[in-house]
Amino acid sequence: MAARVWLAACLIFLYAPIAFLVVFSFNDARLVTQWAGFSTRWYQTLWQDRAMIDAALLSVRVAAVSATMACLIGAAAGIALARFGRFRGRAALAAAVVVPLVTPEVITGLSLLLLFVALEQMIGWPAGRGAVTLVLAHASVSVAYVTVVIRARLTDAGEALEHAAMDLYASPWRAFVLVTIPLMAPSLVSGWLLAFTLSMDDVVVASFTSGPGASTLPMVVFSMTRLGVTPEIYALATVIVAVVALGLGVFGVWVGAYRMRRSRAGGASDQLR
Repeated sequence: MAARVWLAACLIFLYAPIAFLVVFSFNDARLVTQWAGFSTRWYQTLWQDRAMIDAALLSVRVAAVSATMACLIGAAAGIALARFGRFRGRAALAAAVVVPLVTPEVITGLSLLLLFVALEQMIGWPAGRGAVTLVLAHASVSVAYVTVVIRARLTDAGEALEHAAMDLYASPWRAFVLVTIPLMAPSLVSGWLLAFTLSMDDVVVASFTSGPGASTLPMVVFSMTRLGVTPEIYALATVIVAVVALGLGVFGVWVGAYRMRRSRAGGASDQLR
């Protein structure tokens, strides 16, 4: 009984603030602590806020590109660490993967800023800070997370299936395409989603590596909250919660349907036997 009470208290502590902002996003008053009736005026204000919409679109573009880059580089690093055994530079690669996980974001953002400034002075690229530097910064931070996920997946799966494929006269490249990539697929998806989420949520690194006209959604929200929280931010948060909930629902339905097809296929094969 005590465990259930403690679990309920923890869930209320986690989700009560979200429920609060969802309810007060429909508040007619400007004050976020005073209820003045139901209204959708703040969603209309949010829809007409061009700066907020541009920042949201920029955040999505930056997150998608940086997550894809991090997934490609992280997949290569994860495969090298999980499949190549001992090689020269393995310790340096493993250390490079771990360092971003434990380094404070302030240090990471400052070091990336100094790197971009030095590159601009030496070779003229990148010309100032903007979307390009944001993508490179977020990708460099997310690579470590993707590498850890893919390395863990490949290490847990082992090499038996790949060796079996090559024993059946599959070339190493064919075994990689037909066996290794399907084994990596769940970790690739989860790594991409993790990198996308990290990019969408980042404020510190983006503050160092962005420039004029390249403010992401978290940066805009953070600057608005410094002047006081308005129901418009509550409306934005509610939209984000709704989009995430819809995505999780669609994914859950797809997983359920996939498992049902697999179970039916397994039952049909058992009957044939």
